[in-house]
Amino acid sequence: MSKTVPFETTIEVRDACLCLHAQRAARALARRFDVALRPVGLTNGQFSLLMALNRPAPPPMAPVAQLLAMDRTTLTAMLKPLERRGLVEVNADPKDRRNRLMALTDAGLEALGAAVPIWRATHHEVESKLADADALRVGLIALC
Repeated sequence: MSKTVPFETTIEVRDACLCLHAQRAARALARRFDVALRPVGLTNGQFSLLMALNRPAPPPMAPVAQLLAMDRTTLTAMLKPLERRGLVEVNADPKDRRNRLMALTDAGLEALGAAVPIWRATHHEVESKLADADALRVGLIALC
């Protein structure tokens, strides 16, 4: 049984699909922030992870993975290069040795501090191109 999808449907999806447009925008934003953060040796994902670890007390993996919308395996993979560079430490939780706590090192705090002004400038640049950045942010958060 052969079925065809009319080309008009392709045009409809191209023009209306929120998922497609969100994916395209996410990739474009990721590239833009990757380029901007390159001088401090971070990707946008690494910046987000370091920022997620910038807390008064070292967090366990589960809430950080949830914040970053990733599974623990992906988080573990993202941590490895940051650990090798000495930006992050991962240690056993003294209250439950099965859990791991993540913390920024002094070098990690320094890298994050160097990256924040770049992030702010790039973020301002991106927001200035949007008609209503606050409404977009609210809408994106509602989808999570």
